[in-house]
Amino acid sequence: MSYKFSIVIALAPEREIEVLESLKSTGYNHKKYEVIVEVGKNPSENRNRGIKKAKGEIIAFIDDDAVVDKSLLKNAEEFFNKHKDIDVVGGPQLTPQNDKLFAKATGYALSSFFGAYTMRNRYKIRELNLDADETCLTSANLFVRRKVFNKIKGFDPLLFPGEDPELITRMKQNGIKVAYSPTIIIYHRRRSDYYSFCKQIFRYGQVRVLKEKLNKKRIGLVFLIPSLFTIYMMLIIPLSFVHKIFTSPFALYMTIALLFSIGISIRRSIIYFPILPLIFLSIHISYGLGMLHSIITKK
Repeated sequence: MSYKFSIVIALAPEREIEVLESLKSTGYNHKKYEVIVEVGKNPSENRNRGIKKAKGEIIAFIDDDAVVDKSLLKNAEEFFNKHKDIDVVGGPQLTPQNDKLFAKATGYALSSFFGAYTMRNRYKIRELNLDADETCLTSANLFVRRKVFNKIKGFDPLLFPGEDPELITRMKQNGIKVAYSPTIIIYHRRRSDYYSFCKQIFRYGQVRVLKEKLNKKRIGLVFLIPSLFTIYMMLIIPLSFVHKIFTSPFALYMTIALLFSIGISIRRSIIYFPILPLIFLSIHISYGLGMLHSIITKK
C-alpha cells in the first residue's frame, strides 16, 4: 500500500511519543499517511531506518515531543501540489503557549535577532522562501520527497545534533530545491531547565565544526563570534586590571541584551525580563564553549 506521507519519528528509548495525539487531531485522512517510529540512541540512524521502510511519496520528519498544527499535513500536500519543482519543504517550530516560563523565555530568545541571528528563522513565522537553507529548517519539521534519497544518502550518523543542517546543506549542494513555508507549523517544546538548555546549545556549537568539515565548507564568521566572545569573557577579569577600557565590550553587550530583553518583555510579558539577559549570555557562551571544545580536542 502506498501513502501520501510517511511520518518518521526518531525516539530515544527513555522517551515517550507525545506527537501522536496531535497527529490524530489533524483531521487529515488517516489512510493517506503512515507513522514509522524508530527507537534507538542515534536519531540519524533511527531516521535512516525509517527512510528505508517508508512507502509514502513524501517522507515527513517530526520530533517526538512536538505538537503539530491541525493543518500541517493538508498544507504540506497543498504546497507540493503547487510547487512541483520543490523537493524539500519545512516550516517553523514555534514555542508552545503551555510550556513553562523558563522554556518559553528560551524560545523567545532563540527567535530574536540577538539570540540566534539568522538561525532565529527556525523559531518564528517568516515569509515564504523558495530558496531556503539550514537557517530556516530543522528535522523537527521537514518534508522530503522520497525520490530525494535515491540521489543522496540520508542523515549522517556521526552528527547529533547538527545532522539536519548538514543534510539540508548537502541537499542544496546536490541541486535539490529546498523551501520554507510559514503554513507548515509545529509547536516544539524547549528545554525546561537551565542545565539542559545550556547543554543543548553547547552541543550545537560542538558539532558545527564537524558539520562544516563534512560539507567541505569553512566556518563562517557568524559562528565564530560566540567563541571569540567566550575567550574575551575568560580574560575580562585580568584585562580589567590592565585598563578599564577592556570592560567596555561587555558593558555594550549587556546594554544590547537588556534592550532586546525589554523589547521581548513588552511584546510578551514583563515576567520574562529578569531572566532574558542571563539566557542571552548563556546562549552565546554555551555555543562558544562547545565550538572551542571541538576545535581544541579535535573531537
